[in-house]
Amino acid sequence: MYKVDLPVDQSIEKAVERRRSAETVRKARIFNTRLRVMGLDTDALNQQVQEKKNKQDMELQRDKAFDTLRRYHDHALLLQDIKEREKRAALHTDLTQYWSTHQRVEDSRDADLMCGLKGAFRITEDKLGPASMQIFQGEGIGEEQNRREQMMKTERDLRAQKEDNERRRMENKHREMLMSKELVQQDLRGVHLRALEEESKKAACIALANYNQALAAEQAEKLKEQHRREERDNVAEIFHTMTSDMMTECAEAAEREVGGGRPPQLLVDKWKGMSPRQLSAIHREREEQRLERQRQRDAEKAQDAAWDLQALKLSREAEAEERRAAELRREKRLQTDHYNMQLAREQWEYQEYLNKELYTNKPTKDYFHQFNTSSR
Repeated sequence: MYKVDLPVDQSIEKAVERRRSAETVRKARIFNTRLRVMGLDTDALNQQVQEKKNKQDMELQRDKAFDTLRRYHDHALLLQDIKEREKRAALHTDLTQYWSTHQRVEDSRDADLMCGLKGAFRITEDKLGPASMQIFQGEGIGEEQNRREQMMKTERDLRAQKEDNERRRMENKHREMLMSKELVQQDLRGVHLRALEEESKKAACIALANYNQALAAEQAEKLKEQHRREERDNVAEIFHTMTSDMMTECAEAAEREVGGGRPPQLLVDKWKGMSPRQLSAIHREREEQRLERQRQRDAEKAQDAAWDLQALKLSREAEAEERRAAELRREKRLQTDHYNMQLAREQWEYQEYLNKELYTNKPTKDYFHQFNTSSR
């Protein structure tokens, strides 16, 4: 099994530390009263969005790398298992072939003692003679017990091998379980760190949003107060202007006492009022102008009506002339059509006569004279 050690924890811790330092620098920049700006910092927001996208891309690439590594390990384990199975099968096949080829029962020296002639009869020890050369003195004694001991020893060896294999398998399984637990712990640690980072980012975003909202509310309140102050000043100025002597045309403000029993002097540069006589003259002149304008409008209306009547009369005369011209054209066209029909009929009669003369071979002089006379 291939094992690749990746510095996951160190990279995550470095990333978290880097993010914390960047967050500390950003908070110091935001909450600095000398560098504070009103509204949103679009460059910083765009940079945060870009950093978030880059981080998501890095996490996606890391997950893809982990998936690729996991698939590679699974494929390697599968290939190793398949190779071991093929190796065992080949070894078993070779061993079986070797047994069947080189260690046959019938090829052994005591085959006649073990199985006779294919089980037809069995030769026992008491039937062997001194010249049989099969079992010598002292060789056949305790053979069965030796075989049983050999079988028990073989069984003990096989059991020990099986226990050893089982122990190795359990050790490998335990090792793989420990590795899986370690990977799970690393994943959980990474998830926990990512969750902590997300929480810190959310808290920072919430704090930034609250700070921006507070700045926006403060700015809006300042603008409202400025508008109210400007509106109060404008209203006061308008009221002062409306109630001033210039707008009320107060005569007392333009009079100056000169003394000596003389009437007060009038300051023309400060008084814009008029006397009732001047106001009545202005009203009378305005009324005369209105009447004159009304007379002009009435005259223009009468003139327009006369022009409209004249135009209507001319249009009617033009329509009557057009109808007479159309009637004359129609009568001329009818006369022309009648004349053309007469000419066509005479042409047809002449053609018929020519056809008859062609078939009868008669002279056509009298007919030509008669046709010309009738035509004239």
